[in-house]
Amino acid sequence: MRTNKAMRMSQQPTRPRPDENALEVRLARDENDLLGAQRLRYRVFVEELGGGGEMVDHDARLERDALDPHFDHLLLVDTSIDPASHEHVIGVYRLLPDDRAEALGRFYCDSEYDLSALRACGRRLVELGRSCVDPAHRRGTAMLHLWHGLADYVLSRKIEIMFGVASFHGTDIAAHAPALSYLHHFHLAPPALRVRALPEHFQPMDLMAPDAIDAKTALAAVPPLIRAYLRLGGFVGEGAFIDHEFNTTDVCLIMDTSAMTDKYFDYYARKALKP
Repeated sequence: MRTNKAMRMSQQPTRPRPDENALEVRLARDENDLLGAQRLRYRVFVEELGGGGEMVDHDARLERDALDPHFDHLLLVDTSIDPASHEHVIGVYRLLPDDRAEALGRFYCDSEYDLSALRACGRRLVELGRSCVDPAHRRGTAMLHLWHGLADYVLSRKIEIMFGVASFHGTDIAAHAPALSYLHHFHLAPPALRVRALPEHFQPMDLMAPDAIDAKTALAAVPPLIRAYLRLGGFVGEGAFIDHEFNTTDVCLIMDTSAMTDKYFDYYARKALKP
């Protein structure tokens, strides 16, 4: 997912919020939309969170990679801003359905996790990634707009399982020990869906015994977007992945999309994403 590389407040100047009537959720249509998504990702992942990558273009202020052309890019757009400026995208999800991943030969997550269990489950999959929202819009309804767009996307395609990496900011495992231990002991995916971090990068998450965890404190340390997935019935895979390039500690989230079909989704999404 890289779902949570967006949920920290930036120290940079923020833009004023647009009128809610100016917001539109849709898939990227053209090069201006893709560049707008990559510009937003640069502001969040590079300027705000200190990430990098081989294809980051610092001159043009674009965060991109070789897989971008293969993904659908779900955008939250401010229609009052000229798309040619590449500043019109204020929220984004990157989506890769399983049929397209099969043609490509991989998911993005294959670089961090063994996805054999998901591939063998026989259910329709979509990988989520590069989720982020402009800092000026994180206390508004932007994430809910994106989530309802995501629900429309998966339901219209009969997708049954969403998954992707979600991130804690920073690579200090000791600082994340209570939250990671809580996720491992109380939200570990069932064996049939339990992906596992690749051996060469495997970071155990059971750093504390269950009876040593203050559940309330540990849950508070879990980033808000990850909490939202947990409230909707999400699970985590086994082991974390330390991503030094993005300056994050990643977990793999797996979620059954059946939770997106009723009021349960809206209620718990609002509750979990509340500042």
